Parts: sequence; structure tokens; C-alpha cells
Amino acid sequence: MLPSEYHRRLPYGERMSPEPLVGHPFFPFEGDVQVVPLAEPVLPAPPRAGEAGGKPCPKCADPDGFVTWRDDQWSLKAFGPTGLPFVAMLEPQEHYRLDNLPVELTATLGPMIQRVAKAIQGIDSVARTHFNRWGDGSEHFHLWFMARPLGMMQLRGAMIAAWDDVLPKIPEDEFAANARQVAAALAEDGGEAVGR
Repeated sequence: MLPSEYHRRLPYGERMSPEPLVGHPFFPFEGDVQVVPLAEPVLPAPPRAGEAGGKPCPKCADPDGFVTWRDDQWSLKAFGPTGLPFVAMLEPQEHYRLDNLPVELTATLGPMIQRVAKAIQGIDSVARTHFNRWGDGSEHFHLWFMARPLGMMQLRGAMIAAWDDVLPKIPEDEFAANARQVAAALAEDGGEAVGR
């Protein structure tokens, strides 16, 4: 039994039209794009990493993995090389979900978003910093940051993550330099840049 009216009216097993996306200025594909058939819900939903019955929390299992900057409350991980000039993840040091972040830590989130965005925009090839929250892989709260290259207007909007996957990867030395630059910029206002 499907759990809600929303679930009951969806066309499971059918292909839907990609028409709303094809031809949109931010959509990175054209031609005969097909939408995969919609799969039925998995109920109950499988546990995320860090939840009871799920895989271990990757942040808690390896607190320093990919970290380029940290302070007592937050850490920034840089992943790469990527197709974009810089992709990173901001996480609290302690294991919290968004809905149970302590008030004191939540009060620092807005300023941290501003600091990270500004640090990323210091990279010479970057015009804007996109940030978003996807929380279906890990219970540990995290925000993604993606650098939108200067002048690359097609990369605006939600499809920037798809563009990151299809663009040629930047050279390893450029990725490392960008990660060091962002970490150093953050460290100017507190915390420490972590050598990688």
C-alpha cells in the first residue's frame, strides 16, 4: 500500500517526458534524452550512513578525510579534481542532523556559508558560489558548495552538479592550489588550514 495520495498518483514503471528540461538554457543535454522509468518507493526507506542499521558515518569514521580547513565547530572538505574549479562540503565537527543542530551551532551556520562562499569566489576563475543541501546519503549534516566559473552562464542553477560530472576534470595541481587558497582565506578569519 502506497503511503499517500501523492505516491498513489505517480506513474511508476513509466517513462515521463523530458520536455520540461530539454531546451532549457541550464539543462546540459539535448537530443533524444530519455527519463528512466520511475521506480516504486522503497518502504521503509533504507537507513542513511550514520543512522541505526546503516553504514558508519563517513565524517565520524574519518574526521580528517579530505578536510582542508577546520575550527572547533566546522570543517570544510574539498573533493577533486572536479569539472568545476572547486567543490566542497561543510560539516559540523559533531554528528548532528539539520533538525537537531544546537541553537548555538545553528547561529554560526549563516556566517559560515558567507565565509565559504567568499573564500571560493576568491579563485580567479570563479564568478559565484552555489550551495545546496542534499541529505539522503549521510545523516551527518552537510552543505555542498560548487564554484560557478566566470562567464559560464549555462552552469547557473540546479544543473551545476550535472555539469560538474560532465566537464573535463581540472588538473590535480590546479585543484590542490584552489583548495589551499580557499583554506587559507577561511583561516584568515579563524580556524586552521589543513595541509593536503
